[in-house]
Amino acid sequence: MKNIYLLFLSAIIFNSCSNKTALSVDEILATNDVAKISSKKIEIDTELERLTTSLNKLNSKLNSLNKDKNTPLITTFKAQEQVFDHFIELQGNVQTKQNVLVYPEMPGILKKVFVKEGQQVVKDQLLAIIDDGGLSQQVLLLEANEQLAKTTFERQKRLWDQKIGSEMQFLQAKTSYNSQKSATNQLKQQLGKFTINAPFSGIIDDVFKEKGTVVAPGQGAEIFRIINLSDMYIETDVPENYITSITKDKMVEVNFPILGETFHSTIRQVGNFINPSNRSFKIEVGVSNLEGKIKPNLTAKLKLNDYTNQYAILIPQSIISENAKGEQFIYIVNDKKENNLAVAERLVIETGKTQGDFIEVTKNLTSDTEIIMEGARSVNNGQLVKVINKN
Repeated sequence: MKNIYLLFLSAIIFNSCSNKTALSVDEILATNDVAKISSKKIEIDTELERLTTSLNKLNSKLNSLNKDKNTPLITTFKAQEQVFDHFIELQGNVQTKQNVLVYPEMPGILKKVFVKEGQQVVKDQLLAIIDDGGLSQQVLLLEANEQLAKTTFERQKRLWDQKIGSEMQFLQAKTSYNSQKSATNQLKQQLGKFTINAPFSGIIDDVFKEKGTVVAPGQGAEIFRIINLSDMYIETDVPENYITSITKDKMVEVNFPILGETFHSTIRQVGNFINPSNRSFKIEVGVSNLEGKIKPNLTAKLKLNDYTNQYAILIPQSIISENAKGEQFIYIVNDKKENNLAVAERLVIETGKTQGDFIEVTKNLTSDTEIIMEGARSVNNGQLVKVINKN
């Protein structure tokens, strides 16, 4: 339309120059003469119709000479095989199998506490002593009686070996010694329960009771919490449909959002029980904690590698369409001509797993096939297209 008006304006100017005696439109309007105004309008309408006819002829000729004017412009890329690692994302919590509360085995007054919070301890290290209420004195008495019984037994044994004395005296001495020895050992074991030792090497995370506190076995009577932060792991539930793909030693990407740290690990244990309430099984992922930043119950995000294809072809999901049969298809270019012209061809495909904005093509697409990217949703099967890839 703009071209029409330009041509019309050019014609008016040309007429004005060729006929200087003709009145302008403004001059005619100023006359207020209806006949002159109507005559001028008819003149202009006639000229406009003539110019429109000429313009249509010019456009028609240009279209015939420029055949690819209405050809859709597209970009393409070539399908390439690549390694495809697919991941599922889950959330888990840090755990440690060595995180225990230490309880007293015997009642009494907490006589001494040898450690404090944050202290590193080794296995069997003495942590505290409970007043034994005189039991240690009883042990000393039993040890003295045991020593006497032992001396008597050894003397009777020497006599018996020399065929001196009666067998009854020898057996009585032997029985007395064994009885005293058993009683002493039993009381020593009981006395040992008044001392509290570290069950494993780790850190004293909390001291709940102070020196002088009366303690007794039972719930709420814990004295220490000991944690070993060197052998940590992340535990999470995995849906049962991944039971064949999530296996021991599989790669895992671990991210701690709070710490802002990411590292790689492997699955160290896979559970053998399916939880009927949520249809899942548990896995353990080992965690290295050399710097001591990772604590029990810390939240972690896990990316587990459940599938790998060494020769996968990935394409953007945005270029895939679907027909009435539910089939997925893309457009590829075929029959390339001069001037970057080609023919768009519809290709029905089958797809597999997705990762972000890309999806794996599992059927009908081969490497090096040229796929339409931009313009993929605006072309038709068999349509002529023009490739405008930028180098």
